[in-house]
Amino acid sequence: MALTWEDKEVRFDIPFTEMRLKTGEKIIDRLENIEDTKGNGGDRGRLIVTNIRVLWHSVTSPRVNLSIGFNCVVTINTKVVNSKLRGTTQALHILTSSNGTRFEFIFTNLVPGSTRHFTSVMGVHKAYISSKLYRELKLRGAVIHNKQLKILPLEQVFSTLHGVWNLSSDQGSLGTFIVTNVRFVWFADMNEGFNISLPYLQISSIKIRDSKFGTALVVTSTEISGTYVLGFRVDPEEKLRILYKELVSLHSVYKTSPIFGVEYKWCKGEEQANRKLMEDVVEIEEPRGEMSNVLAAYLADEGHEKDRPVVYSPELGLAIEGVKEGFTLQKLWEVLPS
Repeated sequence: MALTWEDKEVRFDIPFTEMRLKTGEKIIDRLENIEDTKGNGGDRGRLIVTNIRVLWHSVTSPRVNLSIGFNCVVTINTKVVNSKLRGTTQALHILTSSNGTRFEFIFTNLVPGSTRHFTSVMGVHKAYISSKLYRELKLRGAVIHNKQLKILPLEQVFSTLHGVWNLSSDQGSLGTFIVTNVRFVWFADMNEGFNISLPYLQISSIKIRDSKFGTALVVTSTEISGTYVLGFRVDPEEKLRILYKELVSLHSVYKTSPIFGVEYKWCKGEEQANRKLMEDVVEIEEPRGEMSNVLAAYLADEGHEKDRPVVYSPELGLAIEGVKEGFTLQKLWEVLPS
């Protein structure tokens, strides 16, 4: 359920299983005839914009692909480039940083005069940046104002519990615990700036344990969010167990249908065209055309009445049936999925 790498890394030539949309990921835009001008110049491709990343793959060889997480993006702007298929033209320029390495991408729309990919990629990136509270743990953030939670656009508050002790300090701090459909928030009554906002996306475990303060609710965040161990005490214990069951239930529901909070609204002129486009969008499937065509031609072998002579293959280190004339072992190997 948790986002592990999709929005936080740049990856090249990933397997088809990693190109498929994960739970909670949705396609926002898809554009045909897009060239990865810097990395795969001269190759027509497809650009797919989801709510957490940008995917590009070559149409002729889909195993040549890119996955660019929105959290990796440093800057997005336009740039005049020299495309092998379009000549001098304006293109989308994306500078990223992933695992300490910077990568530069330039995407050119091969449809004359079209710059629609500029709009959707830039817009979705802005929506991603502005919705981090849906996906990231926040300590001492501006999430409370005048003792009231600043509710997010897709958020619904389910319960508010007063008199909850945060056990992070030796003496504990008394505050308010708020449960919503995307996170829980606790803030101190004496200082609302002392708070924590933890989305279900970043919760590793929810348990009830004994502590030096008595029976406590213990929530552990994921490794990617710092592996924080958060303890809370509620009196009486019956109310603590009701809160525990509520959190476990909402966490379970969130796993089946996560809300990443990235919403993009189309301009009026684009909305109808995009709706028609999305009707034709299907989940990214493993391309079978290239593999089936080559293997079908090889296996057809009309007039083949007996096995070909056995020869030694230095590539495999094995004795194999001789490869059909006009084919090579390397060519056959390349069409099989890695």
